[in-house]
Amino acid sequence: MNRSGQPAPAAGSSVQHAAVEALAKRILTGAYGEGESLVMPELMAELDVSQTVLRETVKVLTTKGLLGTDQQRGTFVLPRAEWNLLDTDVLRWKLAAGVSSDFFADVLELRRSIEPAAAALAAERRTEEDLAALDAALSTMAATDDDPELLVRADADFHTALLIASNNRFYAQMHRVIVPVLVQRDRAVLGADGAFEHPHAMHATVRDAVRDRDVDGAYMAMLELLDKSAREHP
Repeated sequence: MNRSGQPAPAAGSSVQHAAVEALAKRILTGAYGEGESLVMPELMAELDVSQTVLRETVKVLTTKGLLGTDQQRGTFVLPRAEWNLLDTDVLRWKLAAGVSSDFFADVLELRRSIEPAAAALAAERRTEEDLAALDAALSTMAATDDDPELLVRADADFHTALLIASNNRFYAQMHRVIVPVLVQRDRAVLGADGAFEHPHAMHATVRDAVRDRDVDGAYMAMLELLDKSAREHP
């Protein structure tokens, strides 16, 4: 047992987790290029793992679209277009490896197709619990003038609460993709020069429309929020 009273993880699982993280990092940073075949004995030595652990590591990264296998090429790195960016681990590794402005632009296009529609559904379906979550995020956001990191977390909480308030099980899951990218972009923007228009008012407009069950108003308020962000921080 660990201090929390939960069973301690098996040593083998910890070793495999470390191997998965290490090999994923090599792939995402380009140490192993697209199409490159992996020399398994060399990789075992580099990662300091057994053949069994390496085999399981390859299985994990194969399911995530990073690696492929066939009889002729063995184990090889798949093209980037095959990487499953909707997988939370792959997305985390991608963000850690560094992303370009066009990556954020692609995510913004995704958000423009999802979040206004989610806001409209939230206006139609929201519960009192949903409103409480939005209000809590806004209250935190209003108190973040001198704490950029708290503002980042409040922004993430608001958009997560909004997606959940849609009461659509698929939109609700999209926070796993949208929010990590939002957090990284917020940190980059706030860390650049600290000069920005506080986002509380525009987020409050979205909340007000959701609270008032104004479906069209919620849709347009969220769309304007996203477009304003894109204009200010292209």
